[in-house]
Amino acid sequence: MSSLLKIFKYKWKTYRHRFVPWIVFNLRKNERSVRQVTERSKDRLVSDEEVSKTLIRFFRALLRNDLARQGEVLRLLSTSTQIRYLSPEDNERPEKGEPGREHRRPMETMLNTTGFYIERKPSSLPFAGTGVFVTRGMVPKGTTVAMYPGTIYQTFEPILFQSIWNPFIFRCIDFILIDGNDKGISKMIYRSCSGRDRIGPFGLCDATWLTANPKNPLAVGQYVNNCSKDRAANVYYQEYEVPEEFPLELRQYLPNVNYRHDTQRTLRCVVLVALRDIHPGEELFSNYFTIVN
Repeated sequence: MSSLLKIFKYKWKTYRHRFVPWIVFNLRKNERSVRQVTERSKDRLVSDEEVSKTLIRFFRALLRNDLARQGEVLRLLSTSTQIRYLSPEDNERPEKGEPGREHRRPMETMLNTTGFYIERKPSSLPFAGTGVFVTRGMVPKGTTVAMYPGTIYQTFEPILFQSIWNPFIFRCIDFILIDGNDKGISKMIYRSCSGRDRIGPFGLCDATWLTANPKNPLAVGQYVNNCSKDRAANVYYQEYEVPEEFPLELRQYLPNVNYRHDTQRTLRCVVLVALRDIHPGEELFSNYFTIVN
Protein backbone atom coordinates (compact mmCIF):
# COMPACT_ATOMS: atom_id res chain seq x y z
CA MET A 1 0.00 0.00 0.00
CA SER A 2 2.81 2.43 0.86
CA SER A 3 4.46 1.84 -2.51
CA LEU A 4 1.16 2.58 -4.28
CA LEU A 5 0.83 5.83 -2.32
CA LYS A 6 4.35 6.83 -3.30
CA ILE A 7 3.57 6.17 -6.96
CA PHE A 8 0.33 8.16 -6.71
CA LYS A 9 2.14 11.05 -5.00
CA TYR A 10 4.81 11.13 -7.72
CA LYS A 11 2.19 11.04 -10.49
CA TRP A 12 0.21 13.79 -8.82
CA LYS A 13 3.25 16.08 -8.54
CA THR A 14 3.90 15.76 -12.27
CA TYR A 15 0.23 16.17 -13.21
CA ARG A 16 -1.14 18.85 -10.85
CA HIS A 17 0.14 21.81 -12.87
CA ARG A 18 -2.17 20.66 -15.70
CA PHE A 19 -5.21 20.19 -13.41
CA VAL A 20 -7.33 23.35 -13.64
CA PRO A 21 -9.08 23.12 -10.20
CA TRP A 22 -5.70 22.74 -8.48
CA ILE A 23 -4.32 25.73 -10.41
CA VAL A 24 -7.26 27.94 -9.42
CA PHE A 25 -7.10 26.87 -5.77
CA ASN A 26 -3.34 27.47 -5.54
CA LEU A 27 -3.17 30.54 -7.76
CA ARG A 28 -2.60 33.08 -4.99
CA LYS A 29 0.28 31.26 -3.30
CA ASN A 30 1.84 30.53 -6.69
CA GLU A 31 1.67 34.12 -7.98
CA ARG A 32 5.43 34.32 -8.36
CA SER A 33 5.42 31.41 -10.80
CA VAL A 34 2.51 32.73 -12.88
CA ARG A 35 3.16 34.68 -16.06
CA GLN A 36 0.75 37.54 -16.64
CA VAL A 37 0.19 39.53 -19.84
CA THR A 38 -2.14 42.47 -20.30
CA GLU A 39 -3.72 41.27 -23.53
CA ARG A 40 -3.48 38.40 -25.99
CA SER A 41 -1.40 40.37 -28.52
CA LYS A 42 1.25 41.00 -25.83
CA ASP A 43 1.81 37.27 -25.32
CA ARG A 44 4.21 37.21 -28.27
CA LEU A 45 7.44 39.03 -27.53
CA VAL A 46 9.02 37.81 -30.78
CA SER A 47 7.24 38.05 -34.13
CA ASP A 48 6.18 34.96 -36.08
CA GLU A 49 8.44 36.19 -38.88
CA GLU A 50 11.46 36.07 -36.57
CA VAL A 51 10.55 32.57 -35.37
CA SER A 52 10.13 31.42 -38.99
CA LYS A 53 13.49 32.90 -39.91
CA THR A 54 15.21 31.01 -37.07
CA LEU A 55 13.50 27.69 -37.84
CA ILE A 56 14.07 27.90 -41.60
CA ARG A 57 17.75 28.66 -41.12
CA PHE A 58 18.19 25.72 -38.75
CA PHE A 59 16.06 23.30 -40.77
CA ARG A 60 18.02 24.09 -43.93
CA ALA A 61 21.20 23.18 -42.08
CA LEU A 62 19.58 19.90 -40.95
CA LEU A 63 18.49 19.19 -44.54
CA ARG A 64 22.01 19.80 -45.87
CA ASN A 65 23.34 17.46 -43.20
CA ASP A 66 20.81 14.76 -44.15
CA LEU A 67 21.55 15.10 -47.87
CA ALA A 68 25.27 14.90 -47.23
CA ARG A 69 24.74 11.77 -45.12
CA GLN A 70 22.61 10.19 -47.86
CA GLY A 71 25.34 10.98 -50.37
CA GLU A 72 27.86 9.31 -48.10
CA VAL A 73 25.63 6.25 -47.81
CA LEU A 74 25.25 5.98 -51.60
CA ARG A 75 29.00 6.36 -52.09
CA LEU A 76 29.78 3.66 -49.55
CA LEU A 77 27.09 1.36 -50.91
CA SER A 78 28.55 1.73 -54.37
CA THR A 79 31.80 0.31 -52.98
CA SER A 80 29.90 -2.52 -51.21
CA THR A 81 30.69 -1.16 -47.74
CA GLN A 82 28.35 -2.28 -44.97
CA ILE A 83 26.57 0.70 -43.33
CA ARG A 84 25.71 -0.87 -40.03
CA TYR A 85 25.27 2.32 -38.01
CA LEU A 86 22.40 3.51 -40.21
CA SER A 87 20.16 0.53 -39.52
CA PRO A 88 16.77 1.17 -37.86
CA GLU A 89 17.82 -1.03 -34.96
CA ASP A 90 20.75 1.23 -34.20
CA ASN A 91 18.55 4.32 -34.34
CA GLU A 92 16.48 2.89 -31.48
CA ARG A 93 19.42 1.48 -29.51
CA PRO A 94 20.58 4.76 -27.88
CA GLU A 95 17.34 4.79 -25.84
CA LYS A 96 19.02 2.18 -23.62
CA GLY A 97 22.50 3.71 -23.55
CA GLU A 98 24.61 6.64 -24.62
CA PRO A 99 23.73 8.71 -27.71
CA GLY A 100 25.08 7.18 -30.89
CA ARG A 101 26.98 8.65 -33.79
CA GLU A 102 23.88 9.59 -35.77
CA HIS A 103 22.43 11.42 -32.75
CA ARG A 104 25.47 13.67 -32.47
CA ARG A 105 25.18 14.96 -36.04
CA PRO A 106 21.97 17.00 -35.49
CA MET A 107 23.40 18.27 -32.20
CA GLU A 108 26.58 19.41 -33.90
CA THR A 109 24.52 21.02 -36.66
CA MET A 110 22.51 22.85 -34.00
CA LEU A 111 25.66 24.11 -32.29
CA ASN A 112 27.16 25.31 -35.57
CA THR A 113 23.92 27.00 -36.70
CA THR A 114 22.45 28.50 -33.52
CA GLY A 115 25.54 28.72 -31.31
CA PHE A 116 24.15 26.38 -28.63
CA TYR A 117 22.53 23.03 -28.13
CA ILE A 118 20.13 21.60 -25.57
CA GLU A 119 19.72 18.10 -24.17
CA ARG A 120 17.41 16.12 -21.91
CA LYS A 121 18.94 15.20 -18.56
CA PRO A 122 17.73 14.48 -15.01
CA SER A 123 16.32 17.73 -13.64
CA SER A 124 18.11 19.71 -10.95
CA LEU A 125 14.77 19.91 -9.11
CA PRO A 126 13.97 17.05 -6.71
CA PHE A 127 11.27 14.67 -7.96
CA ALA A 128 10.96 16.59 -11.25
CA GLY A 129 12.13 13.74 -13.47
CA THR A 130 13.62 14.79 -16.79
CA GLY A 131 14.61 18.37 -17.57
CA VAL A 132 16.17 20.27 -20.47
CA PHE A 133 19.61 21.87 -20.18
CA VAL A 134 21.74 24.15 -22.32
CA THR A 135 24.73 21.85 -22.68
CA ARG A 136 27.01 23.98 -24.84
CA GLY A 137 27.04 27.55 -26.08
CA MET A 138 24.99 30.53 -24.94
CA VAL A 139 21.34 31.31 -25.77
CA PRO A 140 20.77 35.04 -26.38
CA LYS A 141 17.60 36.69 -25.12
CA GLY A 142 14.72 36.42 -27.60
CA THR A 143 16.08 33.26 -29.25
CA THR A 144 13.83 30.31 -30.09
CA VAL A 145 15.41 27.66 -27.88
CA ALA A 146 12.97 24.71 -28.14
CA MET A 147 9.69 23.49 -29.65
CA TYR A 148 6.71 21.78 -28.00
CA PRO A 149 6.03 18.66 -30.09
CA GLY A 150 2.83 16.66 -30.37
CA THR A 151 -0.56 16.07 -31.96
CA ILE A 152 -2.74 19.16 -32.35
CA TYR A 153 -6.40 18.91 -31.36
CA GLN A 154 -8.97 21.55 -32.27
CA THR A 155 -11.55 22.45 -29.62
CA PHE A 156 -14.17 20.05 -31.03
CA GLU A 157 -11.89 16.99 -31.36
CA PRO A 158 -11.83 14.08 -28.86
CA ILE A 159 -8.92 13.79 -26.45
CA LEU A 160 -10.49 12.13 -23.39
CA PHE A 161 -8.58 8.84 -23.37
CA GLN A 162 -5.30 10.48 -24.40
CA SER A 163 -5.58 12.95 -21.51
CA ILE A 164 -5.86 10.39 -18.69
CA TRP A 165 -2.77 10.72 -16.45
CA ASN A 166 -1.11 12.72 -19.20
CA PRO A 167 1.00 15.64 -17.88
CA PHE A 168 2.10 16.71 -21.37
CA ILE A 169 -1.07 18.33 -22.74
CA PHE A 170 -0.51 21.98 -23.58
CA ARG A 171 -3.56 24.27 -23.79
CA CYS A 172 -3.26 27.32 -26.03
CA ILE A 173 -5.00 30.62 -25.37
CA ASP A 174 -7.77 29.73 -27.85
CA PHE A 175 -8.17 26.24 -26.22
CA ILE A 176 -6.40 24.33 -28.98
CA LEU A 177 -4.58 21.41 -27.32
CA ILE A 178 -1.18 19.90 -28.09
CA ASP A 179 -0.50 16.40 -26.78
CA GLY A 180 3.24 16.13 -26.23
CA ASN A 181 3.22 12.68 -24.62
CA ASP A 182 5.73 10.33 -26.27
CA LYS A 183 4.26 7.15 -24.80
CA GLY A 184 1.13 5.02 -24.91
CA ILE A 185 -1.92 5.92 -26.98
CA SER A 186 -0.58 9.44 -27.63
CA LYS A 187 2.50 7.97 -29.29
CA MET A 188 0.41 5.63 -31.45
CA ILE A 189 -1.89 8.45 -32.58
CA TYR A 190 1.01 10.71 -33.54
CA ARG A 191 2.75 7.96 -35.51
CA SER A 192 -0.48 7.21 -37.35
CA CYS A 193 -1.11 10.86 -38.24
CA SER A 194 2.50 11.47 -39.26
CA GLY A 195 2.44 8.49 -41.63
CA ARG A 196 -0.80 9.77 -43.15
CA ASP A 197 0.37 13.25 -44.20
CA ARG A 198 2.77 13.39 -47.14
CA ILE A 199 3.11 15.35 -50.38
CA GLY A 200 5.00 13.23 -52.88
CA PRO A 201 8.39 12.31 -51.38
CA PHE A 202 8.10 14.93 -48.64
CA GLY A 203 6.86 14.20 -45.16
CA LEU A 204 5.00 17.05 -43.48
CA CYS A 205 6.14 16.43 -39.93
CA ASP A 206 8.81 14.75 -37.82
CA ALA A 207 8.07 11.68 -35.70
CA THR A 208 11.60 11.11 -34.40
CA TRP A 209 10.87 13.21 -31.28
CA LEU A 210 9.09 10.08 -30.04
CA THR A 211 12.51 8.44 -29.68
CA ALA A 212 15.53 9.34 -27.56
CA ASN A 213 17.27 10.76 -30.65
CA PRO A 214 15.07 13.37 -32.37
CA LYS A 215 16.08 14.43 -35.87
CA ASN A 216 15.17 17.96 -34.80
CA PRO A 217 16.90 18.48 -31.42
CA LEU A 218 14.67 21.48 -30.66
CA ALA A 219 11.70 19.12 -30.17
CA VAL A 220 12.12 18.53 -26.43
CA GLY A 221 10.01 21.42 -25.09
CA GLN A 222 7.53 19.15 -23.31
CA TYR A 223 10.28 18.21 -20.83
CA VAL A 224 10.96 21.80 -19.72
CA ASN A 225 10.00 21.99 -16.04
CA ASN A 226 7.89 24.59 -14.29
CA CYS A 227 9.62 27.44 -12.50
CA SER A 228 9.40 27.93 -8.75
CA LYS A 229 10.04 30.62 -6.17
CA ASP A 230 13.71 29.61 -6.16
CA ARG A 231 14.09 28.93 -9.90
CA ALA A 232 12.79 31.79 -12.02
CA ALA A 233 11.58 31.17 -15.56
CA ASN A 234 14.20 31.75 -18.24
CA VAL A 235 12.00 30.76 -21.21
CA TYR A 236 8.33 31.27 -22.06
CA TYR A 237 5.83 29.57 -24.36
CA GLN A 238 4.81 31.36 -27.52
CA GLU A 239 2.16 30.15 -29.95
CA TYR A 240 3.35 30.14 -33.55
CA GLU A 241 1.30 29.77 -36.72
CA VAL A 242 3.34 28.10 -39.46
CA PRO A 243 2.90 30.28 -42.57
CA GLU A 244 1.62 28.74 -45.80
CA GLU A 245 4.83 29.78 -47.56
CA PHE A 246 6.98 27.74 -45.13
CA PRO A 247 9.24 25.66 -47.44
CA LEU A 248 7.70 22.28 -48.23
CA GLU A 249 11.00 20.39 -48.03
CA LEU A 250 11.60 21.72 -44.49
CA ARG A 251 8.23 20.71 -43.01
CA GLN A 252 9.65 17.24 -42.37
CA TYR A 253 11.39 18.75 -39.30
CA LEU A 254 8.23 20.23 -37.72
CA PRO A 255 7.37 18.08 -34.66
CA ASN A 256 3.60 18.74 -34.85
CA VAL A 257 0.73 17.23 -36.79
CA ASN A 258 -3.02 17.90 -36.91
CA TYR A 259 -5.26 15.16 -35.54
CA ARG A 260 -7.56 15.54 -38.55
CA HIS A 261 -6.07 15.67 -42.02
CA ASP A 262 -8.76 18.07 -43.29
CA THR A 263 -8.13 20.83 -40.74
CA GLN A 264 -8.50 24.11 -42.61
CA ARG A 265 -6.46 26.43 -40.40
CA THR A 266 -2.68 26.78 -40.56
CA LEU A 267 -0.52 24.44 -38.48
CA ARG A 268 -0.24 25.53 -34.84
CA CYS A 269 3.10 25.12 -33.10
CA VAL A 270 4.39 26.29 -29.75
CA VAL A 271 7.98 27.44 -29.35
CA LEU A 272 9.94 28.32 -26.22
CA VAL A 273 11.74 31.67 -26.36
CA ALA A 274 14.53 32.83 -24.05
CA LEU A 275 13.53 35.56 -21.56
CA ARG A 276 17.19 36.37 -20.91
CA ASP A 277 20.66 35.18 -21.88
CA ILE A 278 20.99 31.52 -20.85
CA HIS A 279 24.46 30.13 -20.19
CA PRO A 280 25.94 26.62 -20.48
CA GLY A 281 24.87 24.24 -17.73
CA GLU A 282 21.62 26.07 -16.95
CA GLU A 283 18.33 24.18 -16.91
CA LEU A 284 15.39 25.64 -18.79
CA PHE A 285 12.39 26.67 -16.69
CA SER A 286 9.07 27.99 -17.97
CA ASN A 287 5.73 29.15 -16.56
CA TYR A 288 3.19 26.36 -16.82
CA PHE A 289 0.32 28.83 -16.75
CA THR A 290 -0.16 32.30 -18.18
CA ILE A 291 -2.94 34.68 -17.20
CA VAL A 292 -4.22 37.02 -19.91
CA ASN A 293 -5.99 40.02 -18.33
